Amino acid sequence: MDHENDYVIEMLHITKEFPGIKANDDITLQLRRGEIHALLGENGAGKSTLMSVLFGLYQPEQGEIRKDGKPVKINNPNDATALHIGMVHQHFKLIEVFTVLDNIILGAEDTKMGFVQRKQARKKVEELSKRYGLTVDLDAKVENITVGMQQRVEILKMLYRDNEILIFDEPTAVLTPQEIKELMQIMKGLTREGKSILFISHKLNEILEVSDRVSVLRKGRYIGTVNTAETTAPELSRMMVGHDVQLVVNKAPAQPGETVLKVTDMHVPSKLYKHDAVKGVSFEVRKGEIVCIAGIDGNGQSELVFGLSGLEKCSGGKIELGGVDITHAPIRKRSETGISHIPEDRHKHGLVLDFTLEQNFVLQTFEQPRFQKMGFIRFGEIRKYSERLIEEYDVRSGQGSVTVARSMSGGNQQKAIIAREIDRDLPLLMAVQPTRGLDVGAIENIHRQIVAQRDEGKAVLLISLELDEVMNLSDRILVMYEGEIVGELDPQKTTVEELGLYMAGAKRQDRKKEVSA
Repeated sequence: MDHENDYVIEMLHITKEFPGIKANDDITLQLRRGEIHALLGENGAGKSTLMSVLFGLYQPEQGEIRKDGKPVKINNPNDATALHIGMVHQHFKLIEVFTVLDNIILGAEDTKMGFVQRKQARKKVEELSKRYGLTVDLDAKVENITVGMQQRVEILKMLYRDNEILIFDEPTAVLTPQEIKELMQIMKGLTREGKSILFISHKLNEILEVSDRVSVLRKGRYIGTVNTAETTAPELSRMMVGHDVQLVVNKAPAQPGETVLKVTDMHVPSKLYKHDAVKGVSFEVRKGEIVCIAGIDGNGQSELVFGLSGLEKCSGGKIELGGVDITHAPIRKRSETGISHIPEDRHKHGLVLDFTLEQNFVLQTFEQPRFQKMGFIRFGEIRKYSERLIEEYDVRSGQGSVTVARSMSGGNQQKAIIAREIDRDLPLLMAVQPTRGLDVGAIENIHRQIVAQRDEGKAVLLISLELDEVMNLSDRILVMYEGEIVGELDPQKTTVEELGLYMAGAKRQDRKKEVSA
């Protein structure tokens, strides 16, 4: 099987350096024609960097790339496209106000006398979407479609350009369990048609399910390649992290105290449509417990969080924090008086990307006396604080406190936000998808931190789409479906299957009776 021309892409001895960091250190990766080859590694292991080298976004200091056995030079993404290499990025590169069709043909328009041949383009896209089972509404604007659909648009963009080698960078980070299943089917369908796929991920179960071979990177170095059929999750996580990883959360039973957050009949309008996205939701979170809101993405969880944090005005109902009505309080007031918030969109609501790490750590707190004296900022104190957080939460970056947030890997940006929010030490921790895009080692660490917060008597509201996380971490589960809470479950007494039925709307409890009882 292993003869030269069998490899459609070879990356040989690639080394790529950034200030203060060797992102790729002598890495060799070989992709066979028609295979799904997974690239596994922790955050910051160099996976995205290596793929960006293949896609022409970065130039390596050393090493060469071969296509079909011949050396090639990829100076920019246009060269990559000419070699039929395409990439779906972790954060999608779509234009929100354009339609799906325009996004797909953008930059690869067929023109005649300067006019875009839209009819032909549409026909080609429709044929592709049929052939690969990628149904999308070509006339919808991107800003109005789900993340799962946006991803299909990205895939169609690659197919429209006749790409043969498809790079998927963490493609499932933002998808629901259902969409992940569909994506796996799509990927298998693509390889059956002769495409070759590089699949970057740190989710072991997905890699085991969909890939033919796995190459593992750790801290910028190549650890090895194994056949998926002959490996196991513990073995892969050991290769990836360097030691055995615990995949279950250790925690004592909760000891709930008094109520910290009380929500009564809350309504929040939808951004996209005329109706409410959150419809009459009531629940409470007490000291010393982790309450998790579970559900398939797009069932009102984001709007619920916006309503609680003040990013969106409630259209009805009441929010009380520590007995004080904060329904109409401004964001800053909520943040100061007791809500720390790990947001869902780390780029939009979590960080100022062009600020340094240390500036991001004190975004909400720089006015406190410990960080300023007589109106002057105490930079030394901020640096000390920043160094403590970097150490405690294992935030990895090329230049420590002065690293610009934008240049850090997604997982490390996430760790920075979590460090900042947990450290503010407020009565309510609202964690939205806190481990999205993190690897097993980092997830283990963050789950520990969240449980520690609970054990210190904080109230924790967790919003998560990851079923394992919901089952492992929560003390109580509230399931949201179409803007309502349709069930309250005890993770000790329920199963993933039952949880799934509630999430899909196939099952519901009448909570009104129970709440008043």
